[in-house]
Amino acid sequence: MSYVEIPGAKVPIRMWTDPAAVEGSALQQLQNVATLPWIKGLAVMPDVHYGKGATVGSVIAMKGAVCPAAVGVDIGCGMSAVKTSLTANDLPGDLSRLRSRIEQVIPVGRGMHDDPVDPGRFHGLATAGWEDFWGRFDGVAEAVKFRQERATKQMGTLGSGNHFVEVCIDAQGLVWLMLHSGSRNIGKELAEHHIGVAQKLPHNQGLVDRDLAVFVADTPQMAAYRNDLFWAQEYAKYNRSIMMALLKDVIRKEFKKAKPAFEPEISCHHNYVAEERYDGMDLLVTRKGAIRAGSGDYGIIPGSMGTGSYIVKGLGNAKSFNSASHGAGRRMSRNAAKRRFSTKDLEEQTRGVECRKDSGVVDEIPGAYKPIEQVIDQQRDLVEVVAKLKQVVCVKG
Repeated sequence: MSYVEIPGAKVPIRMWTDPAAVEGSALQQLQNVATLPWIKGLAVMPDVHYGKGATVGSVIAMKGAVCPAAVGVDIGCGMSAVKTSLTANDLPGDLSRLRSRIEQVIPVGRGMHDDPVDPGRFHGLATAGWEDFWGRFDGVAEAVKFRQERATKQMGTLGSGNHFVEVCIDAQGLVWLMLHSGSRNIGKELAEHHIGVAQKLPHNQGLVDRDLAVFVADTPQMAAYRNDLFWAQEYAKYNRSIMMALLKDVIRKEFKKAKPAFEPEISCHHNYVAEERYDGMDLLVTRKGAIRAGSGDYGIIPGSMGTGSYIVKGLGNAKSFNSASHGAGRRMSRNAAKRRFSTKDLEEQTRGVECRKDSGVVDEIPGAYKPIEQVIDQQRDLVEVVAKLKQVVCVKG
């Protein structure tokens, strides 16, 4: 489908889904965003759903302003994927040992490494800029400086919620490695600090929703936020690259005889801000639950823990601000999923996948998500499918 346009106060709202299928609370959030004085465009992805602060699956283009709550608290959250030379025939029938090995080297939940991971120990991992990156920590908000030791030990860790590490197989029978994570606790604390600062600024007092408080250009508050935002986005990218290096190490050790080789990594943020130019204007484009899909850009659109994922290539549709969805998108809240589904349902819906099947991950059950095939079909003018992957191992945070 192409987009449907509905009226908004300052700009029309372009939706790559049927507006009637979007819950009322999310539609209201979108209408609230469209009232912002600085807004120049609003695009809505097919995985749209209500989110804290701003709608998940929204692309907000503003001139001289950025809304920290519209970025979200997991700054730089995103995906990485790597195609390997292994085939499905190389995998053992029982994948429990492989899942266990992955869980041993990549801390999940609130876990962290005992000591910071040295990126220099990984063959082929680009370490240029690493020291400069950590040197710039001195310039982030004073409120989080005491977290540096924790931040260094959480580098290369998964986190919780919908974050995951997967081993997948494509239609040709080739094995892929894929993971989803962000800037961990340091990104969350930076986000919450700046959201609090923004909400107290005088120019935000008349907004329809205090969560839409913005920083405006040429102010010290905007300069401080941009500094911390871009640092946290970098942290998230480094975090995923370290995890992928750890994951490759596991694969090399577990499949020594097959001598696995790895293609270049595909990596994309889906909670972030980028400086981009549209219609002759320099804009700050916030993607919350959306990926960049410029012409030729590779991206990753995951489904749920039982349905598979897609590797895509962007078509460069300026109407969506060169964006596409970031996943299947939830169709019910975590609490609703826990009320509706049981561990037996989880076992049935993840049959054939080596993963946790206990009550702790029922809120991530495939039934809590929109059908990924439908989400892909609704954005055929935004991306083309390169590969469809089906997971055989899924490690959940």
